Amino acid sequence: VEGRGQVKTAQIATGASLTLFGITLLLPWLVEAVVGRLRGGPVAWQLATRRLQLSSGTAARAVSGITVAVAGTIALQMLFSSVQGDYREATGMDSERAQLYASVQMDDPTAARKVLDEFRATKGVSAVIGTIEGFVERAGPLRKGEEFLPTETLLVGDCPTLRQVARLTGGCEDGDVFLVESADGPEADTADLKKPGMKLNLRPEEEGKKTAPRTWTVPKSARTLQSRPDPHGDRRSGIFATPSAVRAADLLNPTLRMSVQLDLHQRDAAEYARNTAARVDPRMSVRTIEDYHFDKRFKSVRTGLFLAAGATMLLIAASMLVSMLEQLRERRRLLSVLVAFGTRRTTMAWSVLWQTAVPVVLGLALAIAGGLGLGLVLLRMLAERTVADLSLIHI
Repeated sequence: VEGRGQVKTAQIATGASLTLFGITLLLPWLVEAVVGRLRGGPVAWQLATRRLQLSSGTAARAVSGITVAVAGTIALQMLFSSVQGDYREATGMDSERAQLYASVQMDDPTAARKVLDEFRATKGVSAVIGTIEGFVERAGPLRKGEEFLPTETLLVGDCPTLRQVARLTGGCEDGDVFLVESADGPEADTADLKKPGMKLNLRPEEEGKKTAPRTWTVPKSARTLQSRPDPHGDRRSGIFATPSAVRAADLLNPTLRMSVQLDLHQRDAAEYARNTAARVDPRMSVRTIEDYHFDKRFKSVRTGLFLAAGATMLLIAASMLVSMLEQLRERRRLLSVLVAFGTRRTTMAWSVLWQTAVPVVLGLALAIAGGLGLGLVLLRMLAERTVADLSLIHI
């Protein structure tokens, strides 16, 4: 298998080299064929086309490098777009619903509203949904056979927020309470806690710390619902309550979780949100919501190749600029004569611009066609290699 893979890799490299070499050979012919048919037009255009007709080979050579670089970049883009599915996995997140996820433990639950307002006022933030979550336990003493009191999650949020984490049916009003089951159904050890009329302690005793209990009763109007993945991909279950049903301030060290929607047209919106998080509470964790997770090696190779291609094109563009300036210096006498005979300097400037632009446009057209062709060749060779390897492994 390894030998066959090396042979196919060599074939791919050879095919790519031949294709790029063919583009280099074809460019001078294309430039000569096109500029040879150019006639008429403004004075600047005529001066440019006449010059190109006399030295089309020089013009073609000047843009051949960038033509090859663009063709290679297009082919690489096609190749990586085709195979990236093999190097990525779905995260379960939904970047259309939110782009950032932030969480922090609140020493003072009453400050949660202020934190939400800070984020909503941040430049580049279009919307924020936030929930306060803490643990509650069954009120009363241990029962026979119990070592610990069973605990459950209590989540507090308004109705629009709860719609992001539960499948609300039958409407929602402030004051409602919902008993939300996980996707796998009710859990045996916490099923008793999610019952209307159950008395719960909102402030479970922490290890080494004694706290005064705060009793709250699950209202008889509480309805059972199914959970829904939040933008971060988590399916949360437990007791979901609107603000009027229970005081979030009664919870002991709850966690504030926020899904932040950004204005994608605002540059650096994510950085503004991160700055707000650092200012509000340096302990706050902020994560980017991504639909897919790419293999690190694949991502680094892809990024490196595209950066190298971009750097190559910049170098070629710089060399073209230097070449154009050298041509201007070499033709200084001729340009001076034309100016002496009444040719405008703006006309001369446009003439030089057209002399550069025409070969570049032709080169880019050839690069697009050649890059697409090269990409198809690489994809076909890659598919043949994959089939061959799989058949050998199967045998």
